[in-house]
Amino acid sequence: MRARGIILAIIALLIVATVFAWKLFGPGPMAFAGGSTVALADYRGANPTGVPADLANADIVKRGEYLARAADCMVCHTTQDGAEYAGGLAFPTPFGTLYSTNITPDKETGIGNYTDQDFLNAVQRGVRPDGAHLYPAMPFLSYTYMIGNDALAIKAYLFSLPPVHAAPMENTLSFPFSQRWLMGFWSAFFNENRRFQPNTAQSPEWNRGAYIGEALAHCGECHTPRNLAFALDNRNKFSGSVYGWYAFNITSDKGSGIGDWSDEELRSYLSAGHASGRGTAAGPMGEAVDKSFSEMTPADIRALVTYVRSVPPIASADLPARLAPPAPASPKEGNATAEAVGKRIFEGACVSCHDWTGVSQISPFATIAGTRGVNDRTATNVVQIVISGTTRHTPDGVISMPAFGDAYSDTEIAAVTNYVTARFGVQSDITAKEVAELRSQTSQ
Repeated sequence: MRARGIILAIIALLIVATVFAWKLFGPGPMAFAGGSTVALADYRGANPTGVPADLANADIVKRGEYLARAADCMVCHTTQDGAEYAGGLAFPTPFGTLYSTNITPDKETGIGNYTDQDFLNAVQRGVRPDGAHLYPAMPFLSYTYMIGNDALAIKAYLFSLPPVHAAPMENTLSFPFSQRWLMGFWSAFFNENRRFQPNTAQSPEWNRGAYIGEALAHCGECHTPRNLAFALDNRNKFSGSVYGWYAFNITSDKGSGIGDWSDEELRSYLSAGHASGRGTAAGPMGEAVDKSFSEMTPADIRALVTYVRSVPPIASADLPARLAPPAPASPKEGNATAEAVGKRIFEGACVSCHDWTGVSQISPFATIAGTRGVNDRTATNVVQIVISGTTRHTPDGVISMPAFGDAYSDTEIAAVTNYVTARFGVQSDITAKEVAELRSQTSQ
């Protein structure tokens, strides 16, 4: 009997270990597409890597500038008032705060002493010249798919910039996450350290879009949830992830994803940060539009749309199957049930731009009725926009929403958020404590 019990215990442990391993070590980011892949040198279609055709004969610095924009390097390595690429941007995490590094060619505080191989090791493997491993706030799990020539073109561009002497900020991670050497084991498990391979079952445009979306723009780093080890969970690819801001579901699900968006709406959202009736990009997505997607050619945006559209649908439980219709025009009517303080704040600070209907008379970029943000039951992005504000460059000029984070308390922000979602979307029930937590989770 004892032997039988031991055998059953071993079987149970093996089952648990198998399930754990299955959850932890998922498929790669492009495995959903099926088909077969080949080495880039053996691919017979148009080369999906590098720069667009009209830049193919440009010098390496010009090519590197385009690729650096596509890879969104500036946003993470530049503070609000700091020099471009000089680092110092704070990334709050559950384990402490990480700070981005100086990637200008300064020889003392930047990357001015990096050899080509040093740069490739950092970008593709997450390893510094001294052998220390980078934390995955640097998206090397995505950049590992970037081919060497493209990475070195980015290096050439960065080395063409003026060096900025800016000593790196010290990370403030708690133990054991402060032990950088542990990242070596993490990388060994989760970094494929493999360059992009075209899929022969897909079109040249799909492959170009895959290279942009995975190797350069690293869309999954925000839109794909993480597993227990904080690696990307590609079984739920692009189904949405929350930390600080909600990176919404961008699978082909028609309810909570982008399955019912038209190609033109997607192209407009990526290149201009707005799609009529869908919403306006803000927060990290707004920055990605301003510094990256808006700088890409229309052909590359089309390719990215083709790729994203092919991701299988996954429904998000926290988003409704159908968005709520706009509210009626009268300030006395509507489906709002939030406290009077929320209505008072909206009337004093918001209605002049957003109108009682949520359909702005100033700019479609300021329309909030029917958008995904107000239909999110967590109201995460509504809170963050109220706290941080947002700015969009529109065909009619710059449209800005001021930041109200310093003007209103957590309690007041919770009240106006609950009023806005109740009136224009799906009622949220966010608390002052949750607002305070969201404040602490944004980059600084």
